[in-house]
Amino acid sequence: MSELLTYVQLGVRHILDPAALDHLLFLLVLAAAYRLRDWRDALWVVSAFTAGHSLTLALAATHVLILPNQAIEFLIPLTIVATGIENLASGARRVIGLGKVYRPILAGVFGLVHGAGFANYLRELFLDSITLPLLGFNLGIEAGQLVVLAGSAAALTMLDRLASHRVRVVAVSVLVLVLAARMAVERSPWRP
Repeated sequence: MSELLTYVQLGVRHILDPAALDHLLFLLVLAAAYRLRDWRDALWVVSAFTAGHSLTLALAATHVLILPNQAIEFLIPLTIVATGIENLASGARRVIGLGKVYRPILAGVFGLVHGAGFANYLRELFLDSITLPLLGFNLGIEAGQLVVLAGSAAALTMLDRLASHRVRVVAVSVLVLVLAARMAVERSPWRP
């Protein structure tokens, strides 16, 4: 049981580590479009992201799916940029329309990319058996994401008191989009 807990702690630390800024930014930009009253819609989106990254984490960590690390590290900030653009394009109209349908699908697809990034990190740590490390690490990632999302919800709710929801969505999305675009340029496979 202590080995499982070790991998859970490793997953939590991986998400909360400032070096994992890309994953933190993705969670923030994903949460930026929602208010507390939209928690059901947000839950579907986060669940889809979890399903996507859990699937790819398992496939990539077990070597069933082998993806080039440089491409994955480049694609991760692009998922953040795309989510920021989607936030800006759709505005704060999350409660009606196609956003309820396509946003979870988008998050699930982007989760596939993030799971490959988690797997590249975890694969370096395996000794023999994969089951326990994979389960523990994934549980830790989920726990870390819940901490980040709870903190984001609190901060975004406070921002809503200072400005309109639309202004907050735009401000957070633009800030995260700019940071992620810079990461993408720095990680570009075409960069000399």
